[in-house]
Amino acid sequence: MHIGVTYDLRDDYRALGLSEEETAEFDAEETIAAVCGALSGLGHRPERIGHVKALAAALVAGRRWDAVFNICEGFKGVAREAQAPALLEAYDIPTVFSDPLTLALALDKAMAKRVVRDQGVPVADFAVIENEADIARVMLPFPLFLKPVAEGSGKGVGAMSKVDDAEGLRRTASQLLAQFRQPVLAEEFLPGREFTVGITGTGAEARVLGVSEIRPNANFIGHGYGFENKEKWEDKLSIVRVDDDAARAAGEVALRAWTALRCRDGGRIDIRQDRDGQACFIEVNPLAGIRPGYSDLCFIADFEGVSYEQLIGLFLESFLRRHPELKDL
Repeated sequence: MHIGVTYDLRDDYRALGLSEEETAEFDAEETIAAVCGALSGLGHRPERIGHVKALAAALVAGRRWDAVFNICEGFKGVAREAQAPALLEAYDIPTVFSDPLTLALALDKAMAKRVVRDQGVPVADFAVIENEADIARVMLPFPLFLKPVAEGSGKGVGAMSKVDDAEGLRRTASQLLAQFRQPVLAEEFLPGREFTVGITGTGAEARVLGVSEIRPNANFIGHGYGFENKEKWEDKLSIVRVDDDAARAAGEVALRAWTALRCRDGGRIDIRQDRDGQACFIEVNPLAGIRPGYSDLCFIADFEGVSYEQLIGLFLESFLRRHPELKDL
């Protein structure tokens, strides 16, 4: 099968003068090489495409692929993760991973919470702060946890995210509104254990690949798995395989959220316990990082004895169950 690969290369955006935090969601060259190597090892013919503008130019020039392995995060807009698959949908080219609707929905953490809550998935109570005037309207009990409503890779999550009073709420919300120019999600702080759940498959065939726990150490910054903790995690936290009752409960909640949001093929869901030990949905990443030896989903695969090529193969197996017409290509 001739498979195009869409992605945003971090070095390309660094070259434009963007900061480390601004480029945190984008991929390293190592990731693209690993994906293409795995696809080749599985008997396919990968072709690098690049970001959404490169994709648009290629399509206009007449280039086509049997399918596209899409890990393109997008650069601008609240639906930026949906841009590449939406363009491919217009050209009737199927994509690995979730469709434009799910990707746009998942990026907005509040919208995703509303959908999964409607399906009975536990979430912390939350409010959305659209502007400065909304800050005084937040009537949730303290402590609260604040972050931008539509960022990934822990951007906007740091030492100031947990707030204990009205003044802290005002200060952090104002700072996030000014810095990220988007609404702020304020939710009741979840004080329990934090899990990352890897999932493969689609719909009724989706399965938990494994569960890891984020365990802070003395150098952990703040009270959340934010940018500074993610970027250089080695001296700040431990990521460990877990398979106890709490981890299994986290996996069950994650699967329910995965199917409620109609996610496809593979990704990651973050779960945290409330004060009573109830596993609560935090957010979903249907375009999870897949950098070997670095990304949470790859750690989970390693813990479960799944090689990188096998992990990519699981994504493709799910994709091909949705597109049996491509199996013999």
